[in-house]
Amino acid sequence: MFTQIELSYEFSALEPHIDTLTMETHYSKHHAAYTKNLNAAMEKASQKDQERDIEFLLKHLDALPEDIRTAVRNNGGGFYNHNLYFGTMAPHGGGTPTGAFASQIARDFGSFDLFKERLSAASIGRFGSGWGWLSVGDDKKLVVSSTPNQDNPLMDGSGHPILGIDVWEHAYYLKYKNLRPDYVKAFWNVVDWKAVASLYEKTLEQL
Repeated sequence: MFTQIELSYEFSALEPHIDTLTMETHYSKHHAAYTKNLNAAMEKASQKDQERDIEFLLKHLDALPEDIRTAVRNNGGGFYNHNLYFGTMAPHGGGTPTGAFASQIARDFGSFDLFKERLSAASIGRFGSGWGWLSVGDDKKLVVSSTPNQDNPLMDGSGHPILGIDVWEHAYYLKYKNLRPDYVKAFWNVVDWKAVASLYEKTLEQL
């Protein structure tokens, strides 16, 4: 059974950048629903598939029975994406990354500021609901992309996500209304770069 990530901070801890009501609703309602619906869909899968991790399932959606494939894509994507999202934010986040991860950002994007511009633009420019991503490609280079709905780079093989910006309206509308750029700008103040760098290192080990 898949379970939501346990938050290491209170719903109010990301104020004023992400408000308490949005956090509580996002985690307790939206993320909880994706998790519940994913588990319900997987009850119809084979025992072998039920024992797979979520990354494997999202990479091999076409191998799942057709009658649950869409449900796993939508809800499995929502489950995975939100675990990553909530797990890479922190009350005292922001700033800039350090070490090998920071060096890789500079190599692949020119500078940290240029990287922020790229990911911000990808997130703000996503038409409708979706996500902006920083991923590690199979060539171990960092890549910025955007996907619709609850899709992610695992599904099309374009990368291994290590940071995601949720640009569904439920992630920001209570505080920022239709001003998605303001939300994306605020998001940078809560990024936990230590967590993102850890995911980067773990991903490199697996490639």
